[in-house]
Amino acid sequence: MIEKHFVLEEADPIMFFGVNNANLRMLRALCPKLRIIGRGNVLKVMGDENEMAEFERTFQALERHCARFNQLTEEHLVDIVTHRPGRSEPSGDVIVYSTGGKPIVARSENQRRLVEAFRENDMLFAVGPAGSGKTYTAIALAVRALKAKEVKRIILSRPAVEAGEKLGFLPGDMKEKIDPYLQPLYDALQEMIPAAKLQEYMETNVIQIAPLAFMRGRTLSDAVVILDEAQNTTPAQIKMFLTRMGWNTKMIVTGDQTQIDLPSPRQSGLLDALRVLRGIPGIAFVETDKNDIVRHKLVARIVEAYDRAAAVREANDNNAIHNIRSNECTDQN
Repeated sequence: MIEKHFVLEEADPIMFFGVNNANLRMLRALCPKLRIIGRGNVLKVMGDENEMAEFERTFQALERHCARFNQLTEEHLVDIVTHRPGRSEPSGDVIVYSTGGKPIVARSENQRRLVEAFRENDMLFAVGPAGSGKTYTAIALAVRALKAKEVKRIILSRPAVEAGEKLGFLPGDMKEKIDPYLQPLYDALQEMIPAAKLQEYMETNVIQIAPLAFMRGRTLSDAVVILDEAQNTTPAQIKMFLTRMGWNTKMIVTGDQTQIDLPSPRQSGLLDALRVLRGIPGIAFVETDKNDIVRHKLVARIVEAYDRAAAVREANDNNAIHNIRSNECTDQN
């Protein structure tokens, strides 16, 4: 009899062992010739050599399934251990699976363009209104690349620009002041990576979330790097960010041109980059619109209402300018 330890490196132990260790009990029942003990993220298995070799292949298949689908039900466990045809391979439309096992897919034509552009380019700008899936899709693509071992880490960043309130008024140290600005990034990650695994990734810096100001001086290699809310950067800041790019790195820049919180909206780094970088090979631009909004149906209506209001204001401003100029010409005559 031999003893071997199997370490869960890819899959979340809680998900792998199941609620109240239901999967572990099922695994013991399906492998009666082995003694299996689970503790932490390790399985200690004792048995003869032939049974152990077969179990090693089974363990690898179970861990791959759990890591890929973010789910391991008793039904899937039985299918894998008994070598029965189980869950089908994910379709080409699936980016990743949520922590509940739900497939995350591109839900509109422009989101599909974003996925395709990420595949074919090293730098990608995704610009559009709130709720059109820019950040969520970008993070899903980053998680997929990490799980496929195409990159070693994910780096997420945002400019810490106040939208009506002052950072100094918020309680806590600098991290606690900054975290509310980064919460949308945490929310998306928590939907795609089990909590224990996400905590491990963040503690080991496999996933890093940091304000834009902390990027200066770094070279970012073997990573997917996402800059969210880029409309609130200055031209100098976005240039600094884009030039952090290292080997085997993909960058995604997301932003909404209608939600600029800078004192002077014309100084937005995103608007500047969209003008300067058009036409450069390797850089793709995807624009989403109100038809891509996947939040509550009221969000699309709200965006439309503000668009109409903006058009009316612009028309009124143009008429006012025209009237002033006409009056000036009359006075001169």
